[in-house]
Amino acid sequence: MKTTQLLKRFTPYYKKYTAIMIMDLFCAALTTICEMILPLILRYLTNTGMTNLSALTIRTVLSIGTLYFVLRIIDGLASYYMAYTGHVMGAAIETDMREDAFAHLQKLSDNYFNNTKVGQIMARITSDLFDVTEFAHHCPEEFFIAFLKAVVSFIILSRINLLLTVIIFVLIPIMAISCTYFNLQVRKAFKRQRNHIGELNARIEDSLLGNKVVRAFANEQVEIDKFNQNNQEFFAIKRHTYRYMAAFQNTIRMFDGLMYVVVIVAGGCFMIKGLVAPADLVAYTLYVTTLLATIRRIIEFAEQFQRGMTGVERFMELMDANIDIFNEEGAAPIKEVQGEITFNDVSFAYPDDHTPVLAHINLTIKPGEKVALVGPSGGGKTTMCNLIPRFYDPTEGEILLDGKNIRHLTLQSLRSSIGVVQQDVYLFSGTVYENIAYGKPGADREEVIRAAKLAGAHEFIEELKDGYDTYVGERGVKLSGGQKQRISIARVFLKAPRVLLLDEATAALDNESEHLVSESLDKLAAGRTTLTIAHRLTTIHGADRILVLSGNQIVEEGNHRELMAKKGIYYQLYTSANGMEETGK
Repeated sequence: MKTTQLLKRFTPYYKKYTAIMIMDLFCAALTTICEMILPLILRYLTNTGMTNLSALTIRTVLSIGTLYFVLRIIDGLASYYMAYTGHVMGAAIETDMREDAFAHLQKLSDNYFNNTKVGQIMARITSDLFDVTEFAHHCPEEFFIAFLKAVVSFIILSRINLLLTVIIFVLIPIMAISCTYFNLQVRKAFKRQRNHIGELNARIEDSLLGNKVVRAFANEQVEIDKFNQNNQEFFAIKRHTYRYMAAFQNTIRMFDGLMYVVVIVAGGCFMIKGLVAPADLVAYTLYVTTLLATIRRIIEFAEQFQRGMTGVERFMELMDANIDIFNEEGAAPIKEVQGEITFNDVSFAYPDDHTPVLAHINLTIKPGEKVALVGPSGGGKTTMCNLIPRFYDPTEGEILLDGKNIRHLTLQSLRSSIGVVQQDVYLFSGTVYENIAYGKPGADREEVIRAAKLAGAHEFIEELKDGYDTYVGERGVKLSGGQKQRISIARVFLKAPRVLLLDEATAALDNESEHLVSESLDKLAAGRTTLTIAHRLTTIHGADRILVLSGNQIVEEGNHRELMAKKGIYYQLYTSANGMEETGK
């Protein structure tokens, strides 16, 4: 993105802090005035001392000293405001941006997360925004001070010697142009750094989350080698960055020296010819020093500026990620859900590869009906379930809930009406109580315990070290698979949805845990419209209807007895699975 585009999109974040920004710039003006007065004072004292020493009394000197002391107090107070309140404003803007980024992430579809590394996402909402605090504060402040000093310096220096001033100011744009190339290279290098930090985070996360697999295969050294390679690549990028930064800094110093040479040579010649008084040349040199310090500060600020702009750019790239699933215009909440689900000629292909997953599905599920989905892997069972809460939208056709197109319902009301229990249970880092209460924010302890009892989880929870206040560890690592699954079921009990989606909820459990979880699921499914993706076909005998998906379509439909009598795909799957179980026994 171009810098102007980024600044245009970043500027609205200042709106909440307009009063602080105005006060900050006012303080910046005060500090500039205080700094610019010193050369004038020295010029006055030198000129008066050289031309009319008798006019320079102790009282005059003390008055000037008092005035300058007062100005320094004002300068100190203004600087304090800029350093404290200005930085707080920058941190507030960084906080606002991070909140916006996280809120935007909550709106993105599964497709985005399937194609983006978590480490990259984390880098964009954490480290990428660290430099925004300094950038947001100093960017307007530094440029305002530079503009003010340049204008004031030009006016004062022109009154001393216009020709010398013009020569000096002609060199400034030449310096800026010469530095532009290195400046752009530094920005590119900073962006490469940011990208690689994301990759480094992704590598660390991948290795740490898979640490059991790493140890099981004794591949610790493999992971160390991979990390070291990424780390050395990051070092090479930083070394490349510092090379351009060094060239950048050296260019500035060369032009600094050139300007002083001009002042010394041209100023000395003008003084010999009587065009500049000695005191004026001293004042002139002081102003040039101030001007050069300002230019140097602005150019050096370019490093911070580019860091900030890189962070802003990566933030904007995140914010520009398309929200595929959103509330349609005029979407209304659904109330008193009965649970009738209808698929009208529904087809679906994933956006990234466009491979057909479902083709022209027509299906009606009655309120309270228990439907099981079976079939070979890749047949579209999970996809069908994912379409109902709008984790994805159909490529063609429509899905109705109680006769209403789910696209015309608000996402919050739609998803509040649907409970999902998956094979891969995710528990948040926290306590058992917090994980169950997640199903209904604000639920009291009695409601949580009641839900746990319904899920058959209360007994084992009470036996834990701290009961409901037991810390479950990251992703629930301190609990067994069956325990985690029953906690997730308790979470759905607390939510009390009218529609229930069970995605192979017992597939990864041992026989004892499967039995306990199945009992909990039977209680949960009572009176609710239920879609069950079945891994073990023996668990779906009681389903009102079984749908067999193959080749992206529903190829068989009926209850267990009817499908077994047909001796089709379901019969083959069932007898094959039972044969394997018998062999296992």
